[in-house]
Amino acid sequence: MQQKKSGSRPRRPKKNMPVINVTIDRLNEDGVGVGHVDGKPILVPGALPGEKIRATVEHEGQRHQAGRLARVLVPNPDRVPAACSHADACQGCLLIGLNYPAQLKWKEDSVRAELQRYDALRPVPVVPIWAAPQAFGYRCHAKLVMARERGKVKIGLYRRGSHDVVDIGNCPLHHPLINRIVEVVREEIDRQQIWIYDPLKGRGLLRYLLVRVSPTHQKALVTFVTAKREYREVTSLAKWLQRKVPEVISVQENVNGSAGNVIFGRETLKIIGAPDLIDQIGDLRLRLGPTSFLQVNHPQAARIYELVRDWAALKPGENAIDVYCGIGGIALNLARDAGGVIGIEVVPEAVRNARENARMNGRNNCRFLDGDAADLLGDLVGEIPPGSVAVVNPPRKGCAPEVLKALAELAPRSLIYVSCSPDTLARDLDLLSRQGLRALEVQPVDMFPQTPHVESVVRLEPITAQATKTPKKSRIKERP
Repeated sequence: MQQKKSGSRPRRPKKNMPVINVTIDRLNEDGVGVGHVDGKPILVPGALPGEKIRATVEHEGQRHQAGRLARVLVPNPDRVPAACSHADACQGCLLIGLNYPAQLKWKEDSVRAELQRYDALRPVPVVPIWAAPQAFGYRCHAKLVMARERGKVKIGLYRRGSHDVVDIGNCPLHHPLINRIVEVVREEIDRQQIWIYDPLKGRGLLRYLLVRVSPTHQKALVTFVTAKREYREVTSLAKWLQRKVPEVISVQENVNGSAGNVIFGRETLKIIGAPDLIDQIGDLRLRLGPTSFLQVNHPQAARIYELVRDWAALKPGENAIDVYCGIGGIALNLARDAGGVIGIEVVPEAVRNARENARMNGRNNCRFLDGDAADLLGDLVGEIPPGSVAVVNPPRKGCAPEVLKALAELAPRSLIYVSCSPDTLARDLDLLSRQGLRALEVQPVDMFPQTPHVESVVRLEPITAQATKTPKKSRIKERP
């Protein structure tokens, strides 16, 4: 949470909730301020290290308290005014009140601190973090929830720790085209009186709005997630949207009738326009569907692709394998130099896109496989010659131990790990060290300014035969 701006309406605290003064010691891994009251931690979103604050205690747990920032009494010297009028309510950008150089330092230190928890990783150098060229307006993909409250249409995010929807309006992190689309959709839903889904009653139509933008081509793909299949109302909404925002070249409907919080259902229907969006990262043209994964910060993604290619240093005739390849961005970049590249991905639509992207970019030396990573890696042990290059780019939860074991059994001359979580990265690097692969260098990358998230790219090589005979067992340190 941020300090209140003049003219903004303060949130009224609930009755009988204690108000305390506390000094913030640090930010936790989620970017939330942590202080202590009578030896018990209190978590206060929006508070910064070293600050003395006044906070309202909103939750009293056995192990910690949760508070809401009421006032900053003594500010952190790096505090800046939040560049968003919704920062207090939304809390999606917990570092937005910290100046950008201080954000970078905290992220770099966070990566280093996670590695220091493991004996085997303490010597690994963490080089200076790559700052993002744009601190705002960089997100080209948005997943937003829709709600109606007291007759007013809301399109935004869930308030932290609740199911209350915060209408985020003109989000400073989103590409401007996303904000234009959101504004028009909100107006048209209200004008056409389209029923928004109510999760408490289990009734209604519109659930989520997903917008994917190609910054290079200034085009957008819009997906409405609905509780049931409804052609007439969604088509009417799509036509008006395209009329008001001609940059929208495709509108699709995904049907999700489940009662849970999973965004996508199994069925996706093209309503109007093109079947996919053509995007571009660096020199690669990429075809994207509604559910395809692609990094939201294109300039930083292009730098990561080039770094992976540089570290791989593939020679003609050498092979590479890309695990969790998504739509093939890294694999296609490696294919410029390799004799052959195999990509592995569990999401069928992503594999379809990857194959189309290979054809579109003339990468005839790529092969993409759909299935479980551990199973497919086991099948490929005899096919991938020792001394090849392996790349792994897992989701936030990191790799299963079976995947790491299978990667080590491939005996690559180099393994490159692309991570979006310092915690699981350190855990996996420690496990890989026991499998005979040593981390040589870590390059942090700020993919998500104003948020606590940080990407890292790590180069690993086999440990020498002599060192492999007596591997040092790493011991995890308790998180401070």
